[in-house]
Amino acid sequence: MAVIYDRFGGKKFTKRLAEMVGVQRALDEVMFEIAVRAEELLVQHRADGHAEIDVDAGTVDRYVILSDERGQKAALSIEFGRQASVAVREDKDGNKFLVMIPPAEGLFILARAAGLPKKRKGKVKL
Repeated sequence: MAVIYDRFGGKKFTKRLAEMVGVQRALDEVMFEIAVRAEELLVQHRADGHAEIDVDAGTVDRYVILSDERGQKAALSIEFGRQASVAVREDKDGNKFLVMIPPAEGLFILARAAGLPKKRKGKVKL
């Protein structure tokens, strides 16, 4: 009877596989391809926004990020859309007024670039 070990060299077998040089190179290639597609999709929709595509590498994982840190911090709304809402704004004299923010469809930049289904985030049911 064969014995199957779940550890190899003190690490879980799956982690050891993920850390292999060839696997890491493949992850880098996939990350780059997704980032290029995401940038192409974002450029098609960018009017004067500050959103951009960033990449980051962890010890094992790779990340393609839709960042709007320089703008309105609206990356979540850009990706998944938003419902109509009302916001309180203040003019230069300190007068407060209400502003209607219209709904917007999500662009699903990252989902489309990665070949994932376009799904809007919903509430988690417990």
